[in-house]
Amino acid sequence: METNSLFNRKYVVQGLFIVIGLILLGTLFYIQVYSDKYFLSAKSNVLRKIYTFPARGVILDRHEKVLVQNEPVYDLMAIPNDVKPFDTIELCRIIDVDTARFGKNLRKARRLSRYQPGIIEKQLSVEIYQALSEQLSRFPGFFVQSRTIRQYPDSIGSHFVGYIKEVTQKEIDRSEGYYRSGDYIGKSGVERAYETVLRGERGVVNMLYDVHNVPQGSYAEGKFDTAAVSGEQLISSLDAGLQKMGEELMRNKIGSIVAIEPATGEILAFVSSPSYDPNLMVGRQQGNNYMELLKNPNRVFNIRPIQGYYSPGSAFKPLDALIGLQEGVIDENTTFNCPGYFKVGNHITKCEHVDGNIALRRGLARSCNTYACYVFQKLLTQRKYKNQKIAYDDWRNKVKLWGLGDTLGVDLPSERMGRLYDAAYYSKKYSKYWGYGTVISLAIGQGEMDATPLQMANIMAVIANRGYYIKPHLIKAIGQKHVIRKEYVRKNYVGVDARHFNPVIDGMQEAVNSPWGTAIQSRIPDILMCGKTGTVQNSRGKNHSVFIGFAPRDNPKIALAVIVENAGYGSAYAAPIASYMAEKYLKDSIGGYRKAQVEWMKKQVVLPPPPKAKGKPLIKPADSTVLKTEQALPALNSPVKPEQQPKITSRNEHSAQ
Repeated sequence: METNSLFNRKYVVQGLFIVIGLILLGTLFYIQVYSDKYFLSAKSNVLRKIYTFPARGVILDRHEKVLVQNEPVYDLMAIPNDVKPFDTIELCRIIDVDTARFGKNLRKARRLSRYQPGIIEKQLSVEIYQALSEQLSRFPGFFVQSRTIRQYPDSIGSHFVGYIKEVTQKEIDRSEGYYRSGDYIGKSGVERAYETVLRGERGVVNMLYDVHNVPQGSYAEGKFDTAAVSGEQLISSLDAGLQKMGEELMRNKIGSIVAIEPATGEILAFVSSPSYDPNLMVGRQQGNNYMELLKNPNRVFNIRPIQGYYSPGSAFKPLDALIGLQEGVIDENTTFNCPGYFKVGNHITKCEHVDGNIALRRGLARSCNTYACYVFQKLLTQRKYKNQKIAYDDWRNKVKLWGLGDTLGVDLPSERMGRLYDAAYYSKKYSKYWGYGTVISLAIGQGEMDATPLQMANIMAVIANRGYYIKPHLIKAIGQKHVIRKEYVRKNYVGVDARHFNPVIDGMQEAVNSPWGTAIQSRIPDILMCGKTGTVQNSRGKNHSVFIGFAPRDNPKIALAVIVENAGYGSAYAAPIASYMAEKYLKDSIGGYRKAQVEWMKKQVVLPPPPKAKGKPLIKPADSTVLKTEQALPALNSPVKPEQQPKITSRNEHSAQ
């Protein structure tokens, strides 16, 4: 019995060993043969992930003309451990880099990893790639990785489109694993605002290598690879032809042009001057070009339409008049006497002319400071308010409904909100003893009030729409399905009834089209433009020329704000530039003798003297002279040759404030 028991126990133990052995063999067989999961998780030297980069989404204008597209480039990569002795000088000659730079990049790749691919030289052109491909077998351990970079066919809209640049470590850390060293990301403009839409999805190829480091193709015939997915296309609101003309008109000038379609809030033109060729911000010379552009004394990278601060000047008067009408402190027939100034206490606000008794329409057409001050006085001294400080804050809140003193939420980063202080600010500055007389400059859009050109154009869109605006935006549709964001169809009302707008619009119409108007240089043949000029005080030089307006009067299609720094009266530069932009958009061309005026305006130089600086800027002013006002524009109603510079003879030149 005991012998049988030992015999049985022996076979039980042997059986257990056999079973365990079979289990281990089966598991090993499963891992090595059937389970790709385990194979792929073992990151050995025979299997490497090769990343494929998606093409960024193209950006189109409103007519689906290409503004931003892609072109192929190639990165020279190396796996340091696989690099064998090679002819360094010959390789550097082929890829057009010096040996010091090449050596530095190869050493950097070795420090990061000897077994993983590292970038040796970025963004080789197609021509260099073709030459390199024929010789690449001579350089073991090196290979080429393709990607795309941006290309701008018309070289316009640099501040609108922005630029892309290599990611920083901070951006990699914040990306939750999406970005890797060597990737590119939108740094400004639409490229940054719509980065997640434009960037697409990176792909992966699981490349199998043999023991000699020779690629054998994609593992499992690509079963575990993922294809790169291109970014979504963006259809912008810009009109490429209008944008191009605006940039040409503002060449060798500092300032901004913003044009909006009132019915939709779509931005038709987004001009910031000085500008630069966006193609300078791509390719292997991007860093050098960027540093050269930074040297420009006129701040090339400042996005003036949303970052420039300007006193709105007389462009503010229609807004304040509409608040006065809504509050009932004036009506369209209310008359004030203008002796050439408005006096409150010891403070005198001068008017450019003596108008005598003047009502709303003529007050706006003549840009009467006295009339505007009386409206402001009545608003802040209403009996319904306990004191003028409460009245002021209520007035400020009404102004903010128009988009002043706050951001409009345009779809670009770094929009500034302008400047419009509350009563607490003035109480802190002047103690409690202040009233409307202390801030009377606000009545004429000056003093402690600043707006961006986008905000000024939006005011005109509100008036054109008779009481509301759609949030201004630069992208009208996303992707093949033309997705539109909900906030870009919602109406934002400003608290003024539609019935109050006609007398104000009448005054703006007279400013352009009557013999006594201040904006006659903005007239357009056969189109009724409504607008206001402004001459904005500038403590650092000659005043800024401003015009805001819309056209045509009925069923308006375009609202504009034009600012030309250091150019003097609004009628000198801003008003005619606005008329050319409106005519171009509404008629698709500039007619007759006005073609010569447009070409003349393009050639004019209105720049402050540049400071002496080392180096040679990429944007070099043709001249540093500021033209005198009386030289500003060929006569409006007579054909001229482009080289002529006749004097303006308008008797209203000095009423443009």
